[in-house]
Amino acid sequence: MRPDLANPGAPTRDPARFIREHTALRPVPHAPEIVLHVADEATALWQKTEDELEAIGLPPPFWAFAWAGGQALARYILDNPATVAGRRVVDFASGSGLVAIAAAMAGAAHVTASDLDPFALHAIPLNAAANGVAARITADGSDLIGSDAECVLAADIFYERDLAAAVGGWLGDLHGRGRTVLIGDPGRSYLPRERLVAVATYEVPVTRALEDAEIKRSSVWRFA
Repeated sequence: MRPDLANPGAPTRDPARFIREHTALRPVPHAPEIVLHVADEATALWQKTEDELEAIGLPPPFWAFAWAGGQALARYILDNPATVAGRRVVDFASGSGLVAIAAAMAGAAHVTASDLDPFALHAIPLNAAANGVAARITADGSDLIGSDAECVLAADIFYERDLAAAVGGWLGDLHGRGRTVLIGDPGRSYLPRERLVAVATYEVPVTRALEDAEIKRSSVWRFA
């Protein structure tokens, strides 16, 4: 007998099914050309992911929301497709895959959407398929910090000191070697503003469940 039939209350450990059941496909507020599987409330979903995998200490479900920096960067890419058109792109800490999807829609040759969260690695292809760009996006669960890339997009990553230091050093090095690096960020705590220049700024609709306001001023940055 199948284990889930023997114990109807047991988790199935099927992340794709879990995502479909606990999210809804909705347009991204600041990039409505794109739809994502998103959740209504973070804390409840976080608890459900831990119940699903019978584990504690899992990362928050960043993959289930359109964060302010990601929305800004997606909007910029959609409005400036020459930034990525025909190029091989890395969307670092991709989460839902929002920025990767924007890059694919803008004509990127291929996008590697990297994330360490196993749920994100299932959310990314689901969202890519919902937007008709699955063939040009690959979800990658490896740690890409320190690797080389032609073009790197990164959003909402400067919220934790050690991560910010590692990622900032890597992205700054790529910029110094002539690679294209764009960052979407509303001004998180560890954003290295002194090293960056804003190339676009948007008023991004967000939810108070995630942010401290319903509209979050968010910028797209490049290294100075």
